[in-house]
Amino acid sequence: MEEHLAIARLKQGDIEALEPLVRTYQVQAVRTAYLIVRDRALAEDLVQAAFLRAYERISLFDDSRPFAPWFLRIVLNDALKAARRSGRSVSLATSLSEAETTIADLLTAATPTPDLLAENAELRQAVWDALGKLSPEQRTAIVQRYYLGMSEAEMSDRAQCPPGTIKWRLHKAKQRLRSLLQPWHQADTDGPGQTAYSVEQET
Repeated sequence: MEEHLAIARLKQGDIEALEPLVRTYQVQAVRTAYLIVRDRALAEDLVQAAFLRAYERISLFDDSRPFAPWFLRIVLNDALKAARRSGRSVSLATSLSEAETTIADLLTAATPTPDLLAENAELRQAVWDALGKLSPEQRTAIVQRYYLGMSEAEMSDRAQCPPGTIKWRLHKAKQRLRSLLQPWHQADTDGPGQTAYSVEQET
């Protein structure tokens, strides 16, 4: 109810109505942007700008639908553009120490033992490093699918591209991740039967 009231106030021009929406969605939005741009300060700036852009565009929002998907689409688009522009790599150690989330969060939906992954610092670093070697488009696809839990159909609709493009992008991203993380996967299969990493186990 608070969200609907906030949106109604925004449509009347009351910018202070952003406050409850910021409280509700800021953490998820910053984490989403951070996983794509790999720079904490930039992610926070992008999300702040996205909230202001949402206020400016609120007249276009259909308030019979949930706010989060519409808003996160703005965040995703801005983060992808920023990642394409920067083309930079960031210090792995610094990024991990500043992260509010871990890659375990990103892969929870595809990993049968997320607690094990969260506790394994070396593997967490390896996955973070591997994500950084993906293209911005592939990294965005992984974030959408495994962190935000979007279906391929939703991804296709929001990106306004054919479903086959999304499917191919995800396939190439997972193929690249498997290649980069092969040493970990091999070590696991040689171990006592635990599964430390899997990005392919999806329905």
